[in-house]
Amino acid sequence: MLKIKMMRTFLAFLFLAVLNFGFAQEKFDFAAVEKFQKELNTEYADAKSSPLMAEDLAVFKALDFYPINEKFFVVAKFIRTENEKPFEMKTSTARKPMYVKFGEAHFEIDGKSCQLNLYQNIELSKKEEYNDYLFLPFSDLTCGKESYIGGKYIDLKTPTGDSIVIDFNTSYNPYCAYNHKYSCPKVPLENDLKIEIKAGVKKFHE
Repeated sequence: MLKIKMMRTFLAFLFLAVLNFGFAQEKFDFAAVEKFQKELNTEYADAKSSPLMAEDLAVFKALDFYPINEKFFVVAKFIRTENEKPFEMKTSTARKPMYVKFGEAHFEIDGKSCQLNLYQNIELSKKEEYNDYLFLPFSDLTCGKESYIGGKYIDLKTPTGDSIVIDFNTSYNPYCAYNHKYSCPKVPLENDLKIEIKAGVKKFHE
C-alpha cells in the first residue's frame, strides 16, 4: 500500500502522514468496502496518520458512512481524451498543481445519464511506478447537506480497455474537510453531478 500513500502526498500535498486506502474492485464486493471503512477509521484514529485536528482526534470514534449500496458501484464507459492541455487545478489555497484531463467516464444511476472527467497529476505521472493512477473528484446534490460541501475524491487506476469501475462507496473527503492545514484540489465544475450520491463518507461536523 506504499504506492497509494505516496500518491496521496502528491494529490493533496499533505503535511502529515497519508492514508492507506484500496482501489475499487473489479466487481462489487461488500466485504471490500467494509475493509475500506475499517482501514479509514483506523488511520483517522492514529495520531501519526490522522488529518484530524488535535481536539477532534481526542474524541474521535469513527467516521460517518452512508450504508453500503451496490447501486453506487458502476461499470462506466471509458473514453480516453487525447491531446488535452495541462491546466492549473484550483485548490483550497493559493497552490495550483498541474493536472491534465485523462478521460471521461459515462454511466447511469437510477436511469440518469452521468459523466465525470478523470484527471492525472502531471508531477505524479512522471514517476514510472505511479503513472497509472487517476484522480476523480466529484460533487453531487448531497454536498453541503449530508456530505462535505467541497465534494469527495475517488482513487482509480488507468483502465486497459473501454470501461472503468467506479465504486462511490469508497469515496472519501478531502483532508481540508478536517483540517485547514491542508491544500486540497477543488472539484471542477464539470464534475458536479445533478443527482444524489448517497455513498462513501458523510460530512464530519453537523
